[in-house]
Amino acid sequence: MDWFTAPDYWLSRLVFQRALAGLYLVAFLTAALQFRALIGERGMLPVPRYTARVPFRHSPSLFQLHYSDRFFAACAWAGCAVSAALLAGGDSLLPLWGGMLLWLVPWALYLSIVNVGQTWYAFGWESLLLEVGFLAVLLGNDEVAPPVVVLFLLRWILFRVEFGAGLIKLRGDACWRKLTCLDYHHETQPMPGPLSWFFHRLPRPLHRVEVAANHFTQLVVPVLLFTPQPVATAAAALMIVTQLWLVLSGNFAWLNWITIVLALSVVEFPYSAPSVPDAPLWYEIVVLAVATLLVALSRHPVRNMISRRQVMNRSFDPLHLVNTYGAFGSVSRIRYEVVVEGTDDTVPREESHWREYEFKGKPGDPRHWPRQFAPYHLRLDWLMWFAALSPAYAGSWFGALVERLLENDRDTLKLLRRSPFPPDAPPRYVRARLFRYRYTTWRELRETGACWERTYVREYLPPTRLEGMVQRS
Repeated sequence: MDWFTAPDYWLSRLVFQRALAGLYLVAFLTAALQFRALIGERGMLPVPRYTARVPFRHSPSLFQLHYSDRFFAACAWAGCAVSAALLAGGDSLLPLWGGMLLWLVPWALYLSIVNVGQTWYAFGWESLLLEVGFLAVLLGNDEVAPPVVVLFLLRWILFRVEFGAGLIKLRGDACWRKLTCLDYHHETQPMPGPLSWFFHRLPRPLHRVEVAANHFTQLVVPVLLFTPQPVATAAAALMIVTQLWLVLSGNFAWLNWITIVLALSVVEFPYSAPSVPDAPLWYEIVVLAVATLLVALSRHPVRNMISRRQVMNRSFDPLHLVNTYGAFGSVSRIRYEVVVEGTDDTVPREESHWREYEFKGKPGDPRHWPRQFAPYHLRLDWLMWFAALSPAYAGSWFGALVERLLENDRDTLKLLRRSPFPPDAPPRYVRARLFRYRYTTWRELRETGACWERTYVREYLPPTRLEGMVQRS
């Protein structure tokens, strides 16, 4: 079938697949380096405890069949290895069916991780990586030209990501309609980046322009993805520029980067595709059958988008094949942070020597300037932002975090930038306090060198110690 493939998108597929493999590599590396403290056998939310109460059909995963920290580590590092092989073009060295199976491996492994990751993996970009990764299986390799229907489905995902995010903003916080959300967003976003302070200090009229441009990019430009070239390429390029602007302004894990990767699949690069034989019949049948299934499943996110009760970041099937997305339907006006401290005093008092734990990404010491981590995902730091919004977000894991700090748990301390206690001398007590943070002014920055100013609000967790811990002299 001549209409089945699009040879002009040969280079687009190549760029898309290599970039997606790079994101897979980051995702698996994040899992390998953080899982023991988060969901390991002695983690804050252990996988065995989760799989004991959630059946396989609701959360399909290899770890439903067997779990050990060693097995999880093997799967995560295997995901890294396969992703690196795909990044290097390993799928092009295999027959068509072999290349498809190779792309299926990281999807199945990451699905297994997400489906037992609980709240640590309850972010929209996890489902987005899985949905995009599943379509990558159907894109083929050097033996065939890219299938038109798969390229269309990639645009359909990009449309839903952007248009859904635009709708949730208009339906959500009034500041998006008043064009004032960026008066607050750069200061209150989950994890600021090294330039976020400067973005916040841009003139307010420019913030209005930014919000208006965001509405145009998310509500008008996505429609142009389905127009002929070169209009579709121009629309995708505008989305890429917008996402790079967001990359500069904060740390949003790989949300911006996977949106860029999707947009790259729309770009028609000037390139003469090599001559290849027609796609085999079995391949056409598989692609068309799966595409039909995905289109049928798309009714769920469509209903969600047109609903006045639109929700963000929800999966409609346990395989995360088709999902709904969105971000920042509401914007906080005030930034709160949970500051965790420990003391080795026998009796905890306000005048005790409390020493602060420093996290890698979330604000802590007012003089510590934020760093760029994205697309790497600091999961504990992100959840600490939610914990500051409401203790309800931290109910399932915060107590376990405090317990691990009281034990000087090595895996937990690896998630932090600095522990104030030596490895062989854990604190006697740990407490948490809530502070209000605001960016300093230009004058305050010059005088103090601090990018943040913080004010104590209230106690978040009273001084806590391990039950039955032997008193030290």
